[in-house]
Amino acid sequence: MRADLEARVQRAVDYFMQGYGCCQSVVAAFSDMYGLDETLALKVGAGFGGGVGRLRMMCGAVSGIVTLVGLDCGQTEGGDREGKSHCYKVVQELLAKSKEQNGSIICAEILGINGNEKVQSSYVASERTAEYYKKRPCAAKVESAARIFAEYLEAKDVTPEA
Repeated sequence: MRADLEARVQRAVDYFMQGYGCCQSVVAAFSDMYGLDETLALKVGAGFGGGVGRLRMMCGAVSGIVTLVGLDCGQTEGGDREGKSHCYKVVQELLAKSKEQNGSIICAEILGINGNEKVQSSYVASERTAEYYKKRPCAAKVESAARIFAEYLEAKDVTPEA
């Protein structure tokens, strides 16, 4: 992978390790390519953490992929079915890669919760401690999502600035 894209993958992981959510981390690492400043990118991705508002639905890192695909090729005309269909195709292809690499695109399944473990105060964000990072595979999922999107860009031959 090109060094500029590899740097973006590492930037996504760095955001996560600084305490940002999975979606925030993935989106912010690529946001400048789409005219989105860091603050706005972090705000856009904020509600997707913990599998969308900590409901453990679609993985936040995966939500980051979806957000970036929308920024990259989302249709902007209401009746543009072809553009909408193309965006959906790209989303499905990249999410299939994520599922293949990570076993699921569902937060609860990735975390091994599957309804067996009740989340205490479901809206309260987990404290980021050394133990949190040891138990959670999230940094690896952020890296995977960022890499999947970077590979998509590389295949398109996009030349972003690092």
